[in-house]
Amino acid sequence: MTSPWIHLVGGAVLLYFGAEWFVGGASALALALRVPQILVGLTVVAYGTSAPEVIVGVQAAIDGHGEVALGNVIGSNIVNIGLILGLAVLIRPARVDGALRQRELPMFVASALLVPLLLLDGAVRRWEAAGLLFVAAAYTGWMIRAARSASVVAEARADAAVAERAADEAGAPKRGGALRSVATAGVGLLVLLLGGDIFVDGAVSVARALGMSDRLVGLTIVAVGTSLPELVTGVIAARRGHADIVIGNVVGSNIFNTFLCLGAAALVGPVQAPLRSLGLDLAGLLVMTGLGAMFIRSERTVSRLEGALAVGLYVAFTVVTVVRG
Repeated sequence: MTSPWIHLVGGAVLLYFGAEWFVGGASALALALRVPQILVGLTVVAYGTSAPEVIVGVQAAIDGHGEVALGNVIGSNIVNIGLILGLAVLIRPARVDGALRQRELPMFVASALLVPLLLLDGAVRRWEAAGLLFVAAAYTGWMIRAARSASVVAEARADAAVAERAADEAGAPKRGGALRSVATAGVGLLVLLLGGDIFVDGAVSVARALGMSDRLVGLTIVAVGTSLPELVTGVIAARRGHADIVIGNVVGSNIFNTFLCLGAAALVGPVQAPLRSLGLDLAGLLVMTGLGAMFIRSERTVSRLEGALAVGLYVAFTVVTVVRG
């Protein structure tokens, strides 16, 4: 019998390569079809980097492990701020775009506050899930309409360039016309789907073997595994002098995780958990979101000291969560 750890690690590897190939291929296809690069950055890259969370969350909900999907959303949002943004800033301090506060800060904070509100009755209902997906679509449309400022254009172009670089480093075929781009995106999507199925199976089996709950495995192992593409992309961006775009990507990813990933999972299967059992998880989410909001409160530079604080809080949260079970 295959070890659940092999399933877990193998699924995470497939999620990483699948996401990078899918985003790289879809971005190249959009550019080959003369779609403006800004739209590629705001739509293809934004949705593509959330693909592992969506696929794993949907698969977990279909398999009857809704707490894995819920833990994945909460855990991924904590990972985004504490690990991904923290590490990127440690590599290179990041400059915050002043417009980010007016443009995305309210949705960023609302996405965190909404999670406990949705769970007041212990479950995310299907009509609530449909509302979350509607908000995700409306938010994307609003971002596209608001993308006239020079800063948004520059950030979206940088997103597309970094996504292409990440795909290259993941071994995706070099850009070679629409046909090759379609093939790259198609293979990436298939690998994503396969990786999601294997990863969820491995995660649940590991949880059972270690005596972990679905909530805990989703909050820790699954959250880190589905965030691998964003983590690698964030490190690449920071090393190439684009640490600034990591801030926007983390903020956008947290918004999409709540509205898109949680919405999609709750639409296809039951996502429920007693609110009283999520006290520490939701406290971690709100503290990390508050820290992120402090980082983007104005046009400023996020320092390495602040990056170290974010990473330290993430490590402390993970240790306390695992110890408490």
